[in-house]
Parts: sequence; structure tokens; C-alpha cells
Amino acid sequence: MSGKRILVTGAGSGFGEGAAIGLAKEGHDVIATAQIYPQVSALRLKARELGLDNLRVEKLDVLDPYDVAAALKWDIDVLFSNAGIGEAGPVSEIPVGLLRKNFETNVFAPLELAQKFARKWIDQGRPGKVVFTSSMGGLFTPTGFGPYVSTKHALEALAEALRDELRPHNIKVQTVNPGAYLTGFNETMAETAFRWLDDDKNFNKRADVQAGFDSLLGTDEGRLDPQEMIDAMVRIVPSDTGKFRNVVPGFVEDMLKKSQTDAWDITI
Repeated sequence: MSGKRILVTGAGSGFGEGAAIGLAKEGHDVIATAQIYPQVSALRLKARELGLDNLRVEKLDVLDPYDVAAALKWDIDVLFSNAGIGEAGPVSEIPVGLLRKNFETNVFAPLELAQKFARKWIDQGRPGKVVFTSSMGGLFTPTGFGPYVSTKHALEALAEALRDELRPHNIKVQTVNPGAYLTGFNETMAETAFRWLDDDKNFNKRADVQAGFDSLLGTDEGRLDPQEMIDAMVRIVPSDTGKFRNVVPGFVEDMLKKSQTDAWDITI
């Protein structure tokens, strides 16, 4: 595997930042992008401190058409589509506008960016690769996280379709599916529900919703060391071979397989 030119979206924090740094340390030419300028400045400083001349940091808000137009001028081999946001809370009462916004960032914007880079590669007659950050939640629905994981379920379906449609053009597609790693993303996502849940208006009560979050995120299995996932991303993203779906860690993959098998016997 030779050095690749890799665009990482959502590199302002968490997995994206860690993977961008890790990929650069492995010798790849990385364009790490962040949603807002303060994140860009912070990551540029970190890249300088680490001496990573091959880690270029730029602004890319995937919902900003001007940012996207600028990004499409970059010459890359791999699009690591990692940017995403999370809305949590009961699907039975979440304001639909919040869910729609979550789909715009997690589904529609990544699809459009992938479409445009795929077309660019096809027009140039060259191979390419798209890797989407999905989630363990793309394959099952934990209580309280239905809004967010519904976007990842959709992303899984789109990735499968793209995999088959782009294969004849020598463009590879993969997903990475993190378990419950402690990046801060899940914890702050859980807070989003409490800006609209109101015990005087909603039949889902705040204390019950909080208890559900605590049961999922308060265990060791819900607070895994993110370096394990970052190391997996650094290995998977530039690779020319590998599995289409990549769940980490292994015990989560086993849990998901059992959950999908058990789903055939669930009754109402």
C-alpha cells in the first residue's frame, strides 16, 4: 500500500482528528477538515507541534456549498467521510425538524460529497475510495438513540448501494462502525434531548430518558478507549483490500450479529 492522498471530514475532534493525525504519521498526505475556523486553527497548531508537514488543515462544513465547491478542487485518492452530528431522545416525540437536520448532516451531505468525488474520479478515469463513518448504531437501535441511529441505518443502505454501483468504475466503498467509545460524542448527544423534553408537555419523562442513557453509557462497555478505533481507521481507510463493513471492537460485532439473528423472533 503506497502513500495515499486522503481527505478526512469532521476532523475537528474525536475519531476524525485522531485518524487524520494517525494517517499523517503513517506517511499519507492528509487534508483534515473541520466545520468551524476555531477547530481549523487548533488542529493546524497541533500539526505544527507534531511536525506533520503532510497534514494540511482546511475548513469544510459539509452543509456549506462554497466549502464543498472548494473541497472538490482537491486532488485525493480517498474520501474518509467522517463528519456527523447526533440528536438523541424519544423518536415518538422528537421535533421532526431536529431529525431532518440530523439527516441533512449525516446522510444527504455525505452522499452528495461522495457522488461528486466519484464523478470526478470517473471523469478522470482513475480509481478512488470512499469510507463512511457509520456506527454500531447503524445495525441496531439502542433505546433513546433512535434519531441518530436512524441516520446511520440510512447511511448503511446508501453505502451498500454505492459499493455495487461504483465497483465497475474501480471505486471502492467501505464503512467503519465504532462501538461506544469515549470521545465525548455520545455523552454530548445524550444532552440534546433535554433542550426540548418538557415533563409538562411530553409523555416521555426526563428522568426516564436520562436513566436510559445512564444504563447505556455508564458501563465500561459504553466508555471504551477511542485509540483502538482510531488505530483501526488508520489501518482500514487507506487499504486497497478489506471487508466492506468494519465493526470495532470484536465483542460489539458479536453482539450485533446476535441482535440481528434474534430480531427474526421478536414479537409485538
